[in-house]
Amino acid sequence: MADIKALITTIVTPLVQHPTDIAVDFKETNRYLEYHLTVNPDDIGRVIGRQGRVATAIRTVVYSVRVSGPKRVRLTIEDGQQKNS
Repeated sequence: MADIKALITTIVTPLVQHPTDIAVDFKETNRYLEYHLTVNPDDIGRVIGRQGRVATAIRTVVYSVRVSGPKRVRLTIEDGQQKNS
């Protein structure tokens, strides 16, 4: 299987000002291979882009990677802030 985690990191690293804060977590569900990208809160705008164009471009590249089996790849972009529960 292709190393999608490395692909995501390679694409995002030149976009951000805090490359050490990039984290990609993987979770497999019944239908998806889920990747959660976490960046520094200061860099979230750079990764998403205007009207989500950069995020859409990143997802297009990541989703085009062929994986074996019926599962699909899903990328979620998070800003690294703690969620209030």
